[in-house]
Amino acid sequence: MTKLMIIGSVAAGTSVGAKARRNSEDLQITIYDRDTDISYSGCGIPYYVGGEVSGLDELTPRNAAWFKKRYNIDIHTQHEVESINHQEKTAVIRNLVTNETFTDTYDTLVLATGASSFVPPIPGVEAENVFSVRNIRNAGEIRSYVETHQPKTATIVGGGFIGLEMAEQLTQRGIEVTLIERLPQVMPPLDRDMAQRVADHLQDKKVKLLTGETVQSLDGGQRITSVQLESGQAVETDLVILSVGIRPNTELAKEIGVEIGSTGAIKVNRKMQTNVPDVYAVGDVTESFSLITGKPIYRPLGSTANKTGRIAGQVITGDEAEHRGILGTGIFKVFDLAVAQTGLTEKEAAEEGYETEVLHNIKPDRPEYMGGKEMVIKAVADRKTGKLLGAQIVGPQGVDKRIDVFVTAISFGAKAEDLFHLDLAYAPPFATTKDPVMYTGMALHNAISEKAPLITPQQLIRETENGETFQIIDTRSKAQFEKAHVKGAVHIPLGDLRTRANELNRDLKTVVYCNKGVTGNAAQNILINHGFKQVYNLSGGNKNYQHVVNSR
Repeated sequence: MTKLMIIGSVAAGTSVGAKARRNSEDLQITIYDRDTDISYSGCGIPYYVGGEVSGLDELTPRNAAWFKKRYNIDIHTQHEVESINHQEKTAVIRNLVTNETFTDTYDTLVLATGASSFVPPIPGVEAENVFSVRNIRNAGEIRSYVETHQPKTATIVGGGFIGLEMAEQLTQRGIEVTLIERLPQVMPPLDRDMAQRVADHLQDKKVKLLTGETVQSLDGGQRITSVQLESGQAVETDLVILSVGIRPNTELAKEIGVEIGSTGAIKVNRKMQTNVPDVYAVGDVTESFSLITGKPIYRPLGSTANKTGRIAGQVITGDEAEHRGILGTGIFKVFDLAVAQTGLTEKEAAEEGYETEVLHNIKPDRPEYMGGKEMVIKAVADRKTGKLLGAQIVGPQGVDKRIDVFVTAISFGAKAEDLFHLDLAYAPPFATTKDPVMYTGMALHNAISEKAPLITPQQLIRETENGETFQIIDTRSKAQFEKAHVKGAVHIPLGDLRTRANELNRDLKTVVYCNKGVTGNAAQNILINHGFKQVYNLSGGNKNYQHVVNSR
């Protein structure tokens, strides 16, 4: 009987075993894992710490006995594979309970060794109130500490997904949270203007943010009482959460000559095969590739881990299957705000050499009379081909639905104009008649075709500071104009624009705007039809402009 050995038993490893078994009863499948838990939901850990998930068993619904009964797979937890001899196809395994070692053999090997939290090499990280957030054991330790010691303050180091989710959950437990991020913004996968919306929301919820700061040491001895920053500032704290990223566990792979990719994770082909015959790699230990650029990308997520595991299980048992790449899609919730991203950001698209068109679309997820609330959609398209490159969305509701439509569209090579023609579901409890996704496509297409060019606040500010001259027209009401307006703007309400167009210079670059963008587009059409040569609509209107100005 052919022997399949899998190292790692979380999402990817168990997916390999389950799919291989569904395809074949002729395999002997054995899984080894040095941890105590299998197939758990790591992404649910912050919600257990915060109390939204009551018991750890809800994050670990399956155990080794269940897999044995359901799939006839032998899973050995607390068993660490210490070394591999691929020439002989043997592995030395240590039972971490008894400390005994033994040798097992295999015909096919799957590396599903995952990734580990990166612990920065700074003084104090071994203290009893310093925790990482990676596995079920971490979850239990953090919640136990919080409930036992009742900390009043907590410091989170790292402003990514897990760091922000932990900030939310600890705040909701009544703990005063300070979040430290060494980069100038939280959520590095987002463009800075969108990340600032997240930062503003965190501060509204009383989370203290310290961006552009690096931790020098954790001080206090056995129990940390302060976090010392390189800037000289000290943050008093009762609890420290380290969430500064993860590193793929590639040690065993390197030992047998498996190639490591440019991202630092294992390089695999589309069938999840490594460069070493009969050795596959799946999940968080592997790199993927971008559907847009074709270049290697490392975005470890449970959804991708399950997908790659299933593909490997199919290939191992003789089925045709291949990994088609990813867009780096992510979504998370921070308090009552949802934040999602897929594909390339504006910054990434520029770095890849694209000439981009950028739209900020501020729309409710459904009619306001049905409780609709504003989302801010930032979409990026390629001017040369018209193809959608990426989208970022921030809003209290309706975000997940829209990001998944963008993901599907980008995956199948949609152009911006295609979005308008989607037959999306409409009824007032669910969406507006012209869904924000459809409007995004329409506005982007009009900009790309130069029927209705856009200019972002950042572009307007940058070009103005570089000496470019614009005539800027505010088309809103007088009260709105007097409350806040674009620097240098003159006030001409939309209803007066046709009769007052002769007051303006038709040959001068013109920017029109309203509060969010729709009325600005109407003004743009009027001026273009009156013979103005270059008329731009301010992307996202005054609302977006003021956000950018206040964030500088």
